[in-house]
Amino acid sequence: MSAEPLLEETLIKRSQQKKRTSPLNYKERLFVLTRSKLSYYDGRAEKKFRKGCIELSRVRCVEIVKNGGGIIPCQNKYPFQVVYDTNTLYVFAPSHDSRSVWVQTLKDVIKHNLAIEAKFHPQFWQEGAWLCCRQAEKLALGCEKYNLFGDISRKPLPPIPGEERKDKVTSRRPPPPPKPEDEDGGGEDEDEDEEEEEEEKEKEERRELVVVALYDFPGTEPHDLSLVTGGEYVILEKSDVNWYKARNQYGEEGYIPSNYVTEKKLGNLAQFTRSFKGGFIVRDSSTPGTYTVSLYTKSVAGEGGPAIKHYHIKETQSSPKQFYLAEKHLFSSIPELIDYHKHNAAGLVARLRYPVGKQDNPSTAGFSYEKWEINPSELTFMKELGSGQFGLVRLGKWRAQHKVAIKAIREGAMHEEDFIEEAKVMMRLSHPKLVQLYGVCSQQRPIYIVVEFMELGCLLNVLRQRRGGFTLGSLLSVCLDVSEGMEHLERNGFIHRDLAARNCLVNGALVVKVSDFGMARYVLDDQYTSSSGAKFPVKWSPPEVFNFCRYSSKSDVWSYGVLMWEVFTEGRMPFEHNQNHEVVSLVTQGHRLFRPKLAPHATYELMQLCWQERPEERPSFSQICQIISSALEGDAS
Repeated sequence: MSAEPLLEETLIKRSQQKKRTSPLNYKERLFVLTRSKLSYYDGRAEKKFRKGCIELSRVRCVEIVKNGGGIIPCQNKYPFQVVYDTNTLYVFAPSHDSRSVWVQTLKDVIKHNLAIEAKFHPQFWQEGAWLCCRQAEKLALGCEKYNLFGDISRKPLPPIPGEERKDKVTSRRPPPPPKPEDEDGGGEDEDEDEEEEEEEKEKEERRELVVVALYDFPGTEPHDLSLVTGGEYVILEKSDVNWYKARNQYGEEGYIPSNYVTEKKLGNLAQFTRSFKGGFIVRDSSTPGTYTVSLYTKSVAGEGGPAIKHYHIKETQSSPKQFYLAEKHLFSSIPELIDYHKHNAAGLVARLRYPVGKQDNPSTAGFSYEKWEINPSELTFMKELGSGQFGLVRLGKWRAQHKVAIKAIREGAMHEEDFIEEAKVMMRLSHPKLVQLYGVCSQQRPIYIVVEFMELGCLLNVLRQRRGGFTLGSLLSVCLDVSEGMEHLERNGFIHRDLAARNCLVNGALVVKVSDFGMARYVLDDQYTSSSGAKFPVKWSPPEVFNFCRYSSKSDVWSYGVLMWEVFTEGRMPFEHNQNHEVVSLVTQGHRLFRPKLAPHATYELMQLCWQERPEERPSFSQICQIISSALEGDAS
């Protein structure tokens, strides 16, 4: 073991994959807890038959499970849960004391995690529903308030029938012998059938997952595995959401970025559409002189899963010739047709969002697996891009290959040590609509933060520079990009705290990404953190923030509504004729920003929903994404 164990004990783990629950779902495992990982082994840890490992930085909740009188088909009767990413690991301890020690130690280790749940499910997820609240959506919000620091696990549970006062004795006993079969042999066929079914399921899980590379990836570190576009690779381990361990056809093994590959199931065309909803290519049709648009979508009504739809570009018989995909929308050229359908589905299953061949490789969560500290000697500094809240920002290159933006942190501008601790967590927040943090140079001063380079810079400047040139579809697309990035932060329990057009960036393909998320916590500027000063973002803040400093995903939603207003006014300053103290008074009295001329009534209604005084009445970012997607993908005629 590379780190000193905090706890080590043989416990029982319930399978996370099985839909049905039977005794075969429960496996005895040796659990080992360190400061950074929870690992479990089949056999002794020294032999390293590791079956799984959870990075503790990804854990969102640890708590006991209240069984509610249900039968637990294993000898350990004291369950607790470890919620991480979108998974729930159920572990069964042999005694009340054992469970309490595990739960309290895990709670202590994760107490500084960013993505801690506000609520949790106190009972099992079983047979397709939460037993506590009967919600059938596995990722549904919990139904009981979670207290990270409370001693909930030490509250005695109702005794299990027949198990009173046997806690410590049970922990020393061997598992009970299997019950003898009924004398008439009843149930034997059922047991055998169930065992065969479970064996088949386990074989299915052990089958090799083969993926196809969507992009070239030149491995930069010894533990990386290089990828070649179109090549096939076997996934060996998925212990990190952003980096998979894989093997190539030559038997070489190493880590690859998970967003550079796709499962080998949709055929070759999926490789070209990049597996993003709205990925498309325009190609020659089988009929000479004509063209076809091939469009990838994640789901089609009545067809279930992902699909690739093909649309022939048709021509009118009249003169001058016109082109169309949907008869109501005619264009004098194919580029005009493509540009229109980028912003309006107008009869297609989705908008034409990602022109394949023109987009760069996606960002990776760091330059390599678990590489967050960057050697400054590997950075080349180029032109100055501007000055941000924390200091100077310059264009640069890492190892003379990757274009990056390098932020030099001005001395005294931020809580440096706190930020460096959080950098590892922030790097894991990898999404196509978030500006990627690649790493930090923390061993010298000034500290450097190395992030994804966005060619067109700040969204606010782009809106102002291109004022008058935006269509309704393009403005909604900007809002959708931002909401998708924020939905990822919301899903991971991460709060931005300073969402505004100035903190979003635009790349060369006009994709908008959210930047500087969570950075406001590290500002040392008193004017910025005080609502009395001009720098505090009062005009983007809800009442619970400027009155009580209560931040949440719902306070981000309010700020998002103001950002939508910025977008539809093409970069105007909200409350431009009012000072901060006046804005506080106006908003408290119920005053809201006016409807921009470019905003349809339905769009303004969404802004007003974001500005509801009570946080719980505001929509989630997931709901906002659905509303804007529906507006974009409906027929815009």
